[in-house]
Amino acid sequence: MGLRTVELIVLVGWSAWKVAGRLLRPLGTIRAELAAIDFRAVPARISEPGDAQEITRLCRTINKVLGRMSKAKREVEEIARRQRQFAFDVSHELRNPIAGLLTHLEDAQQDPRQARLPELLGATLYQVERLQAITDDMLSLARIRTCASAERQQLDLAALVQNEISHRADRLPVRLQLTHGSTVSAVPSQIGRLLANLLDNAQRHSEHLVRVEVRATHAAVELAVSDDGPGIAVDDRERVFHRFTRLDDGRRLDHNGTGLGLAIARDIAHAHHGTLSVEESTAGGARFVLRLPRVRSREKGSS
Repeated sequence: MGLRTVELIVLVGWSAWKVAGRLLRPLGTIRAELAAIDFRAVPARISEPGDAQEITRLCRTINKVLGRMSKAKREVEEIARRQRQFAFDVSHELRNPIAGLLTHLEDAQQDPRQARLPELLGATLYQVERLQAITDDMLSLARIRTCASAERQQLDLAALVQNEISHRADRLPVRLQLTHGSTVSAVPSQIGRLLANLLDNAQRHSEHLVRVEVRATHAAVELAVSDDGPGIAVDDRERVFHRFTRLDDGRRLDHNGTGLGLAIARDIAHAHHGTLSVEESTAGGARFVLRLPRVRSREKGSS
């Protein structure tokens, strides 16, 4: 009996050692893979053993976490890249008015008696106004993404467009074609800024008339602002939304522009889960189209 008991104990111990070894071997592999993870190169996943269900579930959970970490890392890198590019663009754009101010003031300082005060004040005021315009637009860009969802309202886009246009005094008449009841969830002040930027652009380039349309489809509400100007070449239709980008025609028609108006408009569209694109209008000019998710009557009743 004693011998058989010893044999049984040895057999059980050996079996436990083999089973534990088989179970712990994948854990050792997982530990080694996790220890080797570097945030600079987060792996998409770790290996999953096929013969240990609980450990396989653990690996799947770890892989989900790694997937979220990898996605967050890519987003952080993209934000950092955009910030670097934005800082570069801002620095480059601010150099011109600052250089202009320095030139005028240094000339006046070298020969104060020959300096003409009205001309000096006019030149410096122009550069200061340009600096202020760039600063205001940069602040607008910074505030768009930080606008809380609590500030959003369910509003009739056609009614908002009609109200905004009624307070403008434009160079050319604006022809409206509005479908009321086109409801969206939006921050009114931001959509008003987007519309103002599109109207300013259309008034600048149009020759006779500006057209504004609002219509609703099953899933979206579309706002279109069209002009009968020279239009935008196909190769430039994406570039016009880049920050500080001004086409030759825009520079000729508006020397004081910052090149941020359309960039701000697109950022507002994206912040509202919408899109903003440009195409050719029926009059041959440009047609900017904003598309926002439509709020259906059932959604309005439940909110």
